Amino acid sequence: YAALLDPTALEVWLPPEGAVGRIEWGGAAVGGGFEMELRFEAPVDAKTSEDTDVSRVTFVELVPHRRVVQRVVFDSDDERFGGEMTMTWMLEPVGAATRVTVAATGVPAGVSQADHELGLGSSLAKLAAHLRP
Repeated sequence: YAALLDPTALEVWLPPEGAVGRIEWGGAAVGGGFEMELRFEAPVDAKTSEDTDVSRVTFVELVPHRRVVQRVVFDSDDERFGGEMTMTWMLEPVGAATRVTVAATGVPAGVSQADHELGLGSSLAKLAAHLRP
């Protein structure tokens, strides 16, 4: 749960492989959140500039050690990336570990399902590696 609310941790694990992230923190409370800039080594279809995606993330719901719900808005002039996406991060205790799953709704039309699944899978793998002792 803490890794979902710590800007330093988020910069490490949230950017998918091939991207570097920078976060401007606005607070870990409902209504707070962050702005995240992802810079891609080999961009395919960046949303904000040729090699960059910028998104504003607002915490909609925080249930300690169980769930984090975020509203995500991309900074883009391209209507394919417009609207609000909702990301729901669910945490489930499994023995001494925690299973983390994520669901996304309202994904902009410009983000293919395959690319989104690949990016989220990469982020989840980096989260697991970040949390391993």
